[in-house]
Amino acid sequence: MIMNKLRNRRNAWLLAAFMLILIPLAGCSGSDEPTGEQNGQADDGQTYSLRIGNVLSDTDPITVGLRQMADTVRERTDGKLDITVYPSSQLGDTADVLEQAKSGTNVGIIIDSGILADYVPDMAIYSAPYVFDSIEDARKFIDTDIFKEWDDALATHGMRDLSFNWYQGARHFLTNKRVEKPQDLNGLRLRTMGSEVAQESMKAFGAIPTSMAWGEVYSGLQSKALDAAEGQITAVYGASLYEVIDYIAETGHFLLYTGLVVSEQWFQSLPEEYQQILLEESRSAGDYATELTLQTEVEQKAEMQTAGVEFVTVDIEPFKEASRSVYTTMGWEDLKASIDESIR
Repeated sequence: MIMNKLRNRRNAWLLAAFMLILIPLAGCSGSDEPTGEQNGQADDGQTYSLRIGNVLSDTDPITVGLRQMADTVRERTDGKLDITVYPSSQLGDTADVLEQAKSGTNVGIIIDSGILADYVPDMAIYSAPYVFDSIEDARKFIDTDIFKEWDDALATHGMRDLSFNWYQGARHFLTNKRVEKPQDLNGLRLRTMGSEVAQESMKAFGAIPTSMAWGEVYSGLQSKALDAAEGQITAVYGASLYEVIDYIAETGHFLLYTGLVVSEQWFQSLPEEYQQILLEESRSAGDYATELTLQTEVEQKAEMQTAGVEFVTVDIEPFKEASRSVYTTMGWEDLKASIDESIR
C-alpha cells in the first residue's frame, strides 16, 4: 500500500514537471512568432526544383557554368533547391521556355537581350556595335541603376533576371579577302543576325546585310552565295566555318552577352535565403562561364590558325567611328551617353 502511494505521488510529480516544460514551449510556438518561410528562412522542410534550358551544346562553357551553379546551389541549400540543366534545346526553343517561365513554371532559360527587348525596348542596345569597350565595362554595367530599372521592368512581365553576365564571345568578320578597315567590307554580301540593329550595323560598315540561318552559312560561303559572315569564335569553330574562310578580322564589333531568366512567380515562392543564394550563385557561375569562354577562344583560335585561317588584328577605331551612325538611326544617342556615364 505504501509503495503504491509513493509510486502515485512520484507519477504526479513527474506529470507536473512535464507540464511546466510544455507550457513555455507552447508559448514559443504561437502564431505571433512566424517561423520557416514566413520569416524568410529556409527551415520549413519544403524542397524546390528548377529546370534550366539553353540552345547550346553539352560541352559549351555556358552549359558547364550552369552545371557548376546547380552543384553549388544544391550544396548551399542542403539539396532543398535542386537544379537540372537541359542543353541543346531539350526543354524546347528559347521562346517556348520563356513563355513557360512567364506563366509561373519552374523553368529558366539562357536568353539574349534581343528577345527581352520585346518587353523592355531599351535592352536592344545590348546588341549595338561597341556599346561597351570591354568585357569589364559590360560586367560593371549590370550593377548600375539603369540595368536595375530594366530588371524591375522585366519583373512586371513575370520574368526574373538572375544575372546578365553570361558572355558568349566577341563577334568578328569572317571573310575570304583581307579586311583591315570598314571600306574593305563595301559591297560584300554579309550574313548577320536578323535584328534591326544588326542589319543597320552592317550597312554602317558598308556591307550588304544578308539574312540566313546559321546552319546554312557554311554552304552559303562555300557556294559563294555569301561573301562573308560575322560571328564569335566558339560559334565559328562549332560550325567548322574555318574550312570555308581564309580570314577572321578581329573587330569585336558585338559583345555577345546573355542572361539567365526564370519565372518571377516561382522566384517569389522561394524562401528569401534561397532567393539570395540563387542570385549569388548565378552571377558567380556567369563569371566562371565567361572565363571558360575566353579560355576556349584561345584554344579554338590556335586550332583554326593551324587549319590555315589568318587572324587579322585591326585598328577598331575606324570601325567604332563608322558605327556611330547606328545610334542615331536607332534613336539611342541619349541612352548610349547615359550608359557611358554610368560605368565611368
